[in-house]
Amino acid sequence: MTRAAPKPPARRLPLALLATLVLNLPLGTVYAFSVLLRPLEATLAVSRAELSFVFGLALVCFTLGMNLAPLLYRLAPAWALVGGAAALAAGGMGLAAAATGLGQLAIGYGLGFGLGGGAAYVLLLQGVNLLLRERQGLVNGFIVSLYPAGAMLGAPLLGWSIGQWGLRPTLAGLATTLAMAGLAAALLARAAAMTVVAPAGGTTVPPQRHAGIFARLWAVFFLAAAAGLTVIGQAAGIVAAYGGGSGLALFAATAITGCIAVARLGGGWLADRTTVPAVMAGAHALALLGDLLLLGFPGPLMAVATLIMIGTGYGIVSGSTAAAIGTYWGAAHYGRIAARLYIAWCVAAVTLPIVAGRIFDLSGGYAGAIMLAMAGNALGILVAATLPRRSVAPVQARS
Repeated sequence: MTRAAPKPPARRLPLALLATLVLNLPLGTVYAFSVLLRPLEATLAVSRAELSFVFGLALVCFTLGMNLAPLLYRLAPAWALVGGAAALAAGGMGLAAAATGLGQLAIGYGLGFGLGGGAAYVLLLQGVNLLLRERQGLVNGFIVSLYPAGAMLGAPLLGWSIGQWGLRPTLAGLATTLAMAGLAAALLARAAAMTVVAPAGGTTVPPQRHAGIFARLWAVFFLAAAAGLTVIGQAAGIVAAYGGGSGLALFAATAITGCIAVARLGGGWLADRTTVPAVMAGAHALALLGDLLLLGFPGPLMAVATLIMIGTGYGIVSGSTAAAIGTYWGAAHYGRIAARLYIAWCVAAVTLPIVAGRIFDLSGGYAGAIMLAMAGNALGILVAATLPRRSVAPVQARS
């Protein structure tokens, strides 16, 4: 019997993208951790600082999972790796639902959910990029927009569920959702014949090449993420510090997450049509303008506008960074380079947001943090301008 020829990438890509959508949306609830703070404090009798440690551990483990995933590429089929990573994330969330203390919560939410989620993210990124023939920026912008989109959808759902049934059933429901999404993603990846290993005979750019480009791209991403993650984590507090009420603060927190999701998609789309350095420099310039406006005209409405501009700038940089990996290195090493770049995201999460909180504790305001963000955005413009305008990766074979 003659074996059927594999489907061409154009027919497999929609299935691979659907697998990515199904799993990344619930994984994106990591950005909605703030919804869990008060219920966790009340249920487990833990402090806000201890919960901040758990959240930081989750981000570190997400990054670690991303960087461990490329080591697994040849150990099993892509669909099995995706399913296994999702099972680890779901199991970790299940342990968090049953946690009776800080240790179990850290192991479940931090280690299990973090490692599994990060590995699944990079596996799907790699699999999709090996199928791409065109519109790499748009597709990768779409993928990186799924995390904030998941938080935007998940935050109100988590809040409603906690109000209806309590914390533990809500976390157990999230664990079940992750398990079902992981199974669906694995089946879709199998139907798409997804692979995470580049075909033999293709010309690729080794990760160690273009180290200078990587360092500059890492810096541009870090500078945008530091300001963006500060906005995500402290938007309500910043608006309140500038005189805004609780309703305006809630609006700002919700609007910023949505703007970041749209901006990530837009950043990838723009990178397809212009150049990576132009998009990145423009994004930092938008955030810098927001910084200057708030420093010059402090007030609650200007605070909301500034936070949206900073968040949008971060989102555009994030989306164009996803496009830049394909532009500078090609698809074969996409997951490995993306994982290393996301170390910048991890470092950003534990720098300026913490400094901003400390500045507020000492001064009662956020002007100092905005000035630091302004300096970072200005530096981001300068560094982005030095990136190559065109592809430096040779064309490679695709599956």
